[in-house]
Amino acid sequence: MNNLGKLAELKSVMYLREMGYKIIDYNYICRFGEIDIIASNKRYIAFIEVKMRNEDSIAKPREFVDEHKQKKIIACAKLYLANHKTKLQPRFDVIEVIFADKEIKSIEHLENAFTLV
Repeated sequence: MNNLGKLAELKSVMYLREMGYKIIDYNYICRFGEIDIIASNKRYIAFIEVKMRNEDSIAKPREFVDEHKQKKIIACAKLYLANHKTKLQPRFDVIEVIFADKEIKSIEHLENAFTLV
């Protein structure tokens, strides 16, 4: 991951904290892949994919979380939940980070961006 990608994830963590989320894990890696951020609030445990694109991109960052990527995130989340019991409702989110000129322009948190397939 490049420095801008790391910055996008760091800014996403900061944003989530400001919104009242507790960060449980960051760059959780398992045999199925990776989850960028695992966070919780009073009701949900959120498995969050951070996607970043240039503001001139032809597609929104969320469009790059395709079915294949979703399945990998879901598999990782299932493994995580099997090893970390919780009473919180699981949810799959995407955080879109838009940048231009090597600077982050906006962050948008899409709650419940996809569901178990």
